[in-house]
Amino acid sequence: MKTNTEIITHCKQCGTCCRKGGPSLHIEDKELLQVGHIGFQNLVTLRQGELAHNPLTNKIEPLTKELVKIAGNSRDWTCVFLDGPKNTCKIYTRRPLECRLLKCWDPAEVAGIIGKNTLVRFDVINTDDRVRQLIEIHERECSYHTVGRVVAGLSQQNQQSVLSELTEYVRKDITIRLHAIKEVGLAEEYEFFIFGRPLFVYLMGFDISITENASGIELVWTPPAQ
Repeated sequence: MKTNTEIITHCKQCGTCCRKGGPSLHIEDKELLQVGHIGFQNLVTLRQGELAHNPLTNKIEPLTKELVKIAGNSRDWTCVFLDGPKNTCKIYTRRPLECRLLKCWDPAEVAGIIGKNTLVRFDVINTDDRVRQLIEIHERECSYHTVGRVVAGLSQQNQQSVLSELTEYVRKDITIRLHAIKEVGLAEEYEFFIFGRPLFVYLMGFDISITENASGIELVWTPPAQ
């Protein structure tokens, strides 16, 4: 019996890999940042404890350490360097390590480096940069490990108290970001690299939305229909 299953042995430039998300950066990619082939505005940091897809287990799991990734476009996680209409990479000759090793028909090589020798923010931020202290404060005040424990306790019975606690974390997150931009001079385009995604954006994945009224911000939980 004949089948239509195609055996892939080379890249067909379908863009599927790039649409699944940008690569995590490794120490070997540090030079790409230092010489400007990849700008910090093109990066997003996934912080320790943040829920993310683990390509080795194919599950959504808390990160055991932070990852610096190529950001997605404004619509989804599709790598910002993908030229969609052409399915080509805008930085192909200077692409990161994971992209160079990735072969969709034989993922063993790239799988072997997942989570190893990965880049963190302090690897590329000057030791005298004031933003380093703000990152440390942000990690203490807005830890994903703590936020995760609070979200895990959310139920119909205690939603008001849990949402009130989460609101305080969201306020701290916003306050630190605004201070970095307005007082320290951080360029807004570097925010996602320095602090990761805003906490209120992350909470949307738990059906928690944010509203703003005369008294300030308020979180609203809309549990999925049973």
